[in-house]
This record gives sequence, C-alpha cells and structure tokens, in this order.
Amino acid sequence: MTTSVSVARRAGHGLTYAVLGWAVAYGGVRLAWTVGEAPEFRQFGSDLLGFTGWWSVALCVVAGVVAVALDRAAAWRPVLAALAWAVTGALVAAAAILLPELVSLLLFAAGPYFDPVAFASRLGCVTGAILLGLATARYQRRTRGDCPDCCRTGRPGRQRPAPALWARWAAYAAVAGLVTRFAAQFVVGFDGLTTDASLIGLEIGLLLAGVLLPLALVHRWGETWPRWVPLLAGRTIPRPLLLVPGLGLGAGIVAYFGMGLVQLASGSVSEFSDTFLWVAMSAYCLLGLGLLVASSDYHLRTRAACPACGR
Repeated sequence: MTTSVSVARRAGHGLTYAVLGWAVAYGGVRLAWTVGEAPEFRQFGSDLLGFTGWWSVALCVVAGVVAVALDRAAAWRPVLAALAWAVTGALVAAAAILLPELVSLLLFAAGPYFDPVAFASRLGCVTGAILLGLATARYQRRTRGDCPDCCRTGRPGRQRPAPALWARWAAYAAVAGLVTRFAAQFVVGFDGLTTDASLIGLEIGLLLAGVLLPLALVHRWGETWPRWVPLLAGRTIPRPLLLVPGLGLGAGIVAYFGMGLVQLASGSVSEFSDTFLWVAMSAYCLLGLGLLVASSDYHLRTRAACPACGR
C-alpha cells in the first residue's frame, strides 16, 4: 500500500470517528428530549422539520451506521453512496430553518422570536450533515477510478476549459427562478417589503445570489477578476469564494423551500394564497438546484490536476 493511500485511509477513519462521535453526542440529546422533557420552541413548535421525536434519533443512528459502512467498503457501491447522500440530504432538510436564521443574523435582525437552543440544535444537525457528506465524498474518491492518489475517472489531460452546456442551462435556470420569484411578488404587491431595512438587504442578497453568483460559475469572469475590479484585475478568483456560497446556498435553499413545499402539500395554513406559495417556493427550488448543478461543474472544471495521473 502506497504512502498516499495510507494517508487517505487514516483520513477516512478520522471522518468515520467524527460522524460516530457526532451521532452519539447529538443523538443522545435527541434521545433525552424524546424520552424526557424537550425545550419549548415557541416560533415553529420544534427545532427540526420532519424528523422529530424518535425519527430524529433514528436519523442519527442511520448516519452512524452508514459512516461505518462507508469506511469498511473496499469497492465502489453506488447504492451505498446514494444512501449516504440521501441521509446527508435528510439531515440538511431537517435543519432547513437554519437558512433564514443565518440570513437574519447576518442582517442583524434576529428578532424577538430567535431561540438560541433551537438554533444550536439546527447547527448541530447540519454539522452531522457536513461530516457525513465529507465521509461520503472521501469514500467516492477512495473507491472510484484507478489512481491511488485521486481515484478520478476519465482520461488524463482532458480537463474541460469551458463550462458544460448543462451547467450553463442550470445557471440560466437559477436566474429564471429568481425572476419568477420576483414576478410573483410583483403580482401580489410589495407592501411592507420596501420600507424594512432588513428585507431590503435580503432582496439585495437575493439578487447577488440569484443572478451574479450562478452566472459567475459558468463564465470566464468567474475565474479571473474582470479588468474593472480595482487592485484585483487579472488575478485568479479563489475557488472557495464561489464554491462555498454556491453549494451552501444551493443546498440551503433547496432544503428550506423543498420542506416548505412538503408542508404546503400537506395543507399547512399561511397568510399568503396557495397559488403564490406554490409559484414562489418552486421558483426558489429552481434557483437552489441551478446553483448546485452549476457549482458542481465549476468544481470539476477548476480543480487542480492530480500530480500522479494528470486527471
């Protein structure tokens, strides 16, 4: 076994232990709240969405079992990888309320209903999702391909210089989702949305995330600072500057508004009409999915070539 493979295996074991430690700690909290007396969450009635009570305990147990299975599997098993990503997605969806909470904190507008215990619980749930996602990605790199250093597939030296056509369509779909969302708001009116400073900040953030970010992921000026940017013109844009918000916002938006669609389908009551909510939430989901797809292509296209195989 080569040194690089040994290092990769030790890193994989470390992630497995991290997921197991999280499952025991966070799962223990969920178990104590389920069999004992859980805190009172005033705003939403629960800290998590969909996975509450024994379902939240079971989710932690499944995450730990899947992490062990990923660590012990010696070959590429698509079903196992799909299950791991599904559990990761379930953890993100359960903590979907974290997205608007983080936005409100960034805008210094947490409000009187902010619950620090619920916020910490959702943060803990997302931590498990991140750890399991990293373990799953590590498993894929370890078992796919024939290079012991990167386990990538494809021919050496075939790195794409330009975005894939499907990535461009995904980016434009994300922009279309945002346009549809604002069009729906225009139909029902902007009453109260143009006088609140925090909401104005949120709208500006949406414009940046829904137009500038997806287009930057599929255009050349998303890799190199344009000439009109002072002091940075011509320099390479750090990959995390686009990847982190692209993947993070994409996953958060899909989780939050996807759970919203599930609640809407189950007959939840809201001050807005069902038609508006269906259109607005579906548009947000389109925005999030577009960001995820465009970010995935950006990652594959801009990552450094493996020094061992050239892929």
